[in-house]
Amino acid sequence: MGSKLLMKGNEAIGETAIRAGCRHYFGYPITPQSEVPEYLARRMPEVDGVFLQAESELAAISMVYGAAGAGARVMTSSSSPGISLQQEGISYLAAAELPTVIINMVRGGPGIGSIAPSQADYYQSTRGGGHGDYRLIVLAPSSVQELVDLTWEAFVITDRYRNPVLVLGDGMLGQMMEAISLPEHPAPELPRPWATDGCKGRKHNEIFTLFLKAEELEENNQRLARKISLMEQQEQRWDEYFTEDAELVVVAYGIAARVGRRAVKLARDRGIKVGLFRPISLWPYPSEALSRAADKASSLLVVELNLGQMIDDVKLALGNTRPVHFYGKTNIVPSPEEILTVIENMAGAGR
Repeated sequence: MGSKLLMKGNEAIGETAIRAGCRHYFGYPITPQSEVPEYLARRMPEVDGVFLQAESELAAISMVYGAAGAGARVMTSSSSPGISLQQEGISYLAAAELPTVIINMVRGGPGIGSIAPSQADYYQSTRGGGHGDYRLIVLAPSSVQELVDLTWEAFVITDRYRNPVLVLGDGMLGQMMEAISLPEHPAPELPRPWATDGCKGRKHNEIFTLFLKAEELEENNQRLARKISLMEQQEQRWDEYFTEDAELVVVAYGIAARVGRRAVKLARDRGIKVGLFRPISLWPYPSEALSRAADKASSLLVVELNLGQMIDDVKLALGNTRPVHFYGKTNIVPSPEEILTVIENMAGAGR
């Protein structure tokens, strides 16, 4: 990492992608992530890269499929409704095992919603919003520096498994400016002997997702399932804060975790034994790590910018052994003081 720079989150994503080795970007502008394509429209020609604004998100994800199939290091970005339009193509990318980085800077919904920050795409991201049996690795940054770090890491992971990786941010992270360090070397890139980049003296490659014989499709799906299991074992990421003796554990990710961390610090200053568990990989979900972090806790509080979509994963991690409470807003970022009030009420009820 080099010296510190002050950058907006969306622009930091674009510069990180270039520094990671990405030379192909296809997308369509939609707030609050429009600065990503705007930045790359200027920077890609400077590095002999390809920037193409497609006529729609549907076209963009198809272009990603073609470029990835030819062996290019490729990225697309959008925000909630645009990602919804790309779900069929994302399913194809996973089925064809094509390395791809997808950025979703979530906006308020459902429907057109608003450009306010939100975390309402949790279900879509972690359950696979397209058709068929597949999973995306989903990384959730909570700062502009983590937008940089996890975007760079996404290019490593997508090559490692030949599986699309989704970086799940939000409108606030995309628009805020923070001091960051950018990577100074490209992400490691694996050989692509499977790519359709010209026969070059070898038998031609084929990339497809159509299996007319049910037995062949079953065999392929079972092979993909083994890869999904490997990702689940090896790619869990999380962070903990004051969980060692916590009697109450706040579980939050992304921008909500950032606010939650401050609330936990305020509560600790008041003598309340509370900690924060932050999943960084939303899939694979760090269930065992959460269970360990909450070992001494009598209850948990999930904080999200939605109506409680992560609660199911928290309950699954704990096996329904302790009560799980929820506090959240759908398109408004709560203050640390609001979360502190909930923590104080829960701590008081437990005494």
